[in-house]
Amino acid sequence: HQPMYNFLFNLSLVDICFTSTTVPKMLVNIQTQSKAITYAGCITQMCFFLLFGGLDDILLTVMAYDRFVAICHPLHYMVIMNPRLCGLLLLVSWIISAMNTLLQCLMVLRLSFCPGSEIPHFFCELNQVTQLACSDTFLNNIVIYFVTMLLGGGPLAGILYSYSKIVSSVKTIPPAQGKFKAFSTCASHLSVVSLFYCTNLGVYLSSAVTHDSQSSAIASVLYTVVTPMLNPIIYRMKT
Repeated sequence: HQPMYNFLFNLSLVDICFTSTTVPKMLVNIQTQSKAITYAGCITQMCFFLLFGGLDDILLTVMAYDRFVAICHPLHYMVIMNPRLCGLLLLVSWIISAMNTLLQCLMVLRLSFCPGSEIPHFFCELNQVTQLACSDTFLNNIVIYFVTMLLGGGPLAGILYSYSKIVSSVKTIPPAQGKFKAFSTCASHLSVVSLFYCTNLGVYLSSAVTHDSQSSAIASVLYTVVTPMLNPIIYRMKT
C-alpha cells in the first residue's frame, strides 16, 4: 500500500494548498467587509490556484494508474510501482502543472487592465481576469481553451481507460466476493474523481447557460472548498 499512501499524502498536501489560495482571502473579505485586492495579489492568487488545481487533476490520474496496476497486474505491482517510478510520476505531475501555470500567468501579464476593474467572483479566476482586460484577449482565449482540452481531457481519458481495463479484468474473477473486493479498492478513488469532475463540469455548464456571475461564484465553492474538504474524509473512511 506504500505507493498509494505516498500519492494520498501529496493529494492531501495539494488540497490544503489549493483551499489556502482562496479561503483565507475570502474570510478576510467577509470579516473586514472589503473586497479589494491588489494587482500583484490577484496574479499571485491566480497562479497558485492554477498550480494546485492542475496538480489535483494530474494526481487523480496517477492514482487511477496505480489502481490499474494493483488490480490488473497484482503479482507485478511492487516491481512496476517501485519508488523510482512513483517519484518520477510525482515529479512529472509537478512539472506539467508548473509549466501550465507559468504559461497562463505570462499570458495574463501581457494584458493591460483598466483601473478600478471589478471581478464578479470571490477569487481571481483565470477566465474572469482575462475578460476584464482592456487589450485584445484572442490569443489568451485560444491558449486557455487548448490547455483546458489538453489538461482536462487528457487526464480524464487516462482515468476512463484505466477503469475500463479494471472492469474488464474484474469480470474474469469467478467468485462474487473477489469482484467486490477488487471494486472496493477503487471505491474511494472513484468517489473523489466523480466529485472532482462533476463539480467542475457543473460549475462551467451552469455559468455557460445562466451567465449569472453570482450563481457561478456560489457554485465554484463546491470545487474550491467542499471537494478538497471531502477528499480526506472519503479516503479516511476507506483506510
